[in-house]
Amino acid sequence: MPRIGTHIKDLRRRRKLTVRELAARSGISHATISLIERDRTSPSIDTLSAITDSLGTTLVGFFADIQQSAPSSPFYGADELVEIGATRSISYRMLGVNHPNRHILMLHEVYEIGADTGAAFSHTSQEAGFVLLGEIELTVGEATRVLRRGDGYYFDSRQPHRFRNVGRTRAEIISAVSPPTY
Repeated sequence: MPRIGTHIKDLRRRRKLTVRELAARSGISHATISLIERDRTSPSIDTLSAITDSLGTTLVGFFADIQQSAPSSPFYGADELVEIGATRSISYRMLGVNHPNRHILMLHEVYEIGADTGAAFSHTSQEAGFVLLGEIELTVGEATRVLRRGDGYYFDSRQPHRFRNVGRTRAEIISAVSPPTY
């Protein structure tokens, strides 16, 4: 992924500005801009905001450009799935952790016998998934259902929800969360 300073320098050059001209526009010293462009210092949010405003972009646009320019392979080996939020009885392995501008959280979830996510929780997104193995009791709001191999679900994650392995074997799910808020 390109560094912040490199991206600022590219934007400044595309706009045919010198470091001193950008400094005058942004109110940030030319020495500070020079250090940032050489990735010798990291700008604060306020400093970066002043610089991006002076370059005619927003912080969101600035970081979206960085993410879109990052090279990425569309393929991931099993050993490249990153473990996020694992416990002794539940594993969440994430696909595409370094994918630029990611809009979906794809997970391979494993629930050992008796595993339970605990008290119902909620977050702002939508979730969908398929049970690959075992039996999962899923509670969404006031509704509860036991899902078995081949069954699926899709719900608004703002509703409190809970997953529990109620079977006699390990359970596995392939799930997606969008936007990736969990």
